[in-house]
Amino acid sequence: MTDHDPLYRRHRFPPEIIAHAGGFISAFPLSLRMVEDILAARGNIVSHQTVRLWAEKFGRAFANEIRRRSSGRLGDKWYLDETIVSIRGRKHWLWRAVDQDGFVLDVLVQSSRNAKAAKRLMRKLLKSQGRSPRVMITDKLRSYDAAKRDVMPGVDHRSHKGLNNRAENSHQPIRRRERIMKRFKSQRHLRRFVSIHDPIANLFHIPRRDISSSHHRRLTLKALCSPSPSTLGRSTCHAANNNRGR
Repeated sequence: MTDHDPLYRRHRFPPEIIAHAGGFISAFPLSLRMVEDILAARGNIVSHQTVRLWAEKFGRAFANEIRRRSSGRLGDKWYLDETIVSIRGRKHWLWRAVDQDGFVLDVLVQSSRNAKAAKRLMRKLLKSQGRSPRVMITDKLRSYDAAKRDVMPGVDHRSHKGLNNRAENSHQPIRRRERIMKRFKSQRHLRRFVSIHDPIANLFHIPRRDISSSHHRRLTLKALCSPSPSTLGRSTCHAANNNRGR
């Protein structure tokens, strides 16, 4: 995205600064005031409220573009899991699906934990990915089996608590952000956050299996310098290139 992009119209700061702030919010467990201090150290005086508005406006456009690019290109082995998120004393269920490499396929916030909720998640996954999985792995919740029989009857289903650790571990970034943000304020707030955070965080998720350290550093630099909407800015890319050459 450039200065001429309509998304940046009437904004006082250049796209590099806005993308820099958006990358910090989505890729690292930082609070809004931490990002405000980081930008101030670089000579950019921006309030934490402005950072929040940037994250909501630009983060949604970035996440939609990343989601469109990755549709149907992720793994064919789906791990499904759900976790409790308490909001003002009420329990909500955050349903999540990841592939065999740990990339988040989709998330869904619901107020129930039953077969109907599991069906909604599976239908959303089929719509977003455009294909059925080769195998589906869940915990021992019976709602998954009941929903699979109606939505994906021909898919191999493995139900075991130990096999589902990959999906359970994928909740940890949200838990860290929840503590920093001092809990989510509403169900709408939770939905908005996970719909933006997870697609952008996928760019910075690099599986370490069979990857050397030098290759991992090159992939990380590529994510930072990528022309994708979630880039951290040209200044970060130039700095990384200069340090690598020393």
